[in-house]
Amino acid sequence: MAIVVQPYLPEHEAAVAEFNQRLKAGGAEKDLVFYEHAAPGWLRPDGSPIFHQYFVAAENRVVRGGYALKWQDFWFGDGQVRSIGYYHHPLSEGIVNKSYAMVGTLLLRDAIQRAPFLYCLGMGGYDRPLPKMLMGLGWKHFAVPFYFRVVKPFRFLREMQPLRSSSLRRWGADIAAFSGLGTVALQARSILVSIQAPAVAAYEVSESGKFASWSDALWNEAKGECTMTAVRDRRALERLYPADQQHLRRLKISRNGTAIGWAVVGERRPDAKYGDLRVGSIVDCWALPGNALAVVGAAYRRLETMGMDLIVSNQSHREWCTALKAAGFMSSESNFIFAASKRLSEFLEPFDEVKPRLHFTRADGDGLPRNF
Repeated sequence: MAIVVQPYLPEHEAAVAEFNQRLKAGGAEKDLVFYEHAAPGWLRPDGSPIFHQYFVAAENRVVRGGYALKWQDFWFGDGQVRSIGYYHHPLSEGIVNKSYAMVGTLLLRDAIQRAPFLYCLGMGGYDRPLPKMLMGLGWKHFAVPFYFRVVKPFRFLREMQPLRSSSLRRWGADIAAFSGLGTVALQARSILVSIQAPAVAAYEVSESGKFASWSDALWNEAKGECTMTAVRDRRALERLYPADQQHLRRLKISRNGTAIGWAVVGERRPDAKYGDLRVGSIVDCWALPGNALAVVGAAYRRLETMGMDLIVSNQSHREWCTALKAAGFMSSESNFIFAASKRLSEFLEPFDEVKPRLHFTRADGDGLPRNF
């Protein structure tokens, strides 16, 4: 019986549950399960240009895989807005049964047919099967830089698991923590960075329950700085960050009563690699040209007042990368990969020149509304 990729309907839910059970029984990672319900729990199709669709690969009445497609409007450097598909959560029974190794290819092929202008983001690193497949297909790609700022050095050294992956590493981290050397080194670095950082004019920060007309003005004034970015006008922001998502903080940064930027921040959900650290995230951000450093400063200070031990962010645009470094953030290897289909890449040539002005953040991946 041929495997057919089709929209995920309520009548598939029992078969999806059985598919998830087979993945678990076969030893797949516990979070590798497909959506329990056919109706998206977030961004349901309702007339908005930002919405989700789910698809399953079915062999007769047995589900062998599935994927999600998020549609969203993007602004391009040529001044055009285009609806772009974001391919995520692809799952294949081939993970646990080599007889279905081709399902992953079928899923991607179906997604490209539905959304020729397609991108992937995140994916967990270049060693994973999906990015390997995309590289083989000739997709344009790069790792979106990862930045972090240590707020509480002692807890960071005691809880950050990659620093404690061997007895020697644990010994070194503990010496640095209990001797105070780690705290002194990080504080000295912070002082040096602050001395070298450009001066920032005074600004005001307010926390807003929702976005308003001022965000449209910011969008229109700053979008020309990007060669590709998700539309971030008031309508899009209210769709992505509704007021009822109280785990997110929406910050408006102003100067002399005029908005110069905004940021969305929040606490990440627990992750084994961070131990018991409270990890804050600069989830999304936007600013008038030259004001990124003010927005970054407002964002990380708000997260500090919320009690975070560590603050992280992924940013692709060169202005935001520069601002994070100027604000004392350090960089580390990133597993947050952007990849563009061949059709999408046609709007991003020459890629090496266009890439520094692509604006992608954690918000453009599949982490919202909770796993950012």
